[in-house]
Amino acid sequence: MRVATCLFEAAAWRYAVRPVCRCGHSANFNPHGLWWHFHKRMWDDRLKSAREHFWCRSCSLQHRKRVRPVRLELVRQSEGDIELTFPPEREWKRAISRFRS
Repeated sequence: MRVATCLFEAAAWRYAVRPVCRCGHSANFNPHGLWWHFHKRMWDDRLKSAREHFWCRSCSLQHRKRVRPVRLELVRQSEGDIELTFPPEREWKRAISRFRS
């Protein structure tokens, strides 16, 4: 079984990313748009460091500060995933080509 260690691997293997807050709230993100979002900003896309870029909206309204998720889970993609802007096809194919070599 393949275990993704970064957002790009999650996108290449079609795993959605689910940040889980300590309060129990969670949301699924489409990995392709999420990887592209991190890549454009030159953020580290490893799962451990990517966790610092997420926060729970419900908890932030209650506590008046950003509350980071406890963990990031990889789950199967579904129709209800939050979709960010997808990468241009040329960029995605170039990244996949580097990944395979």
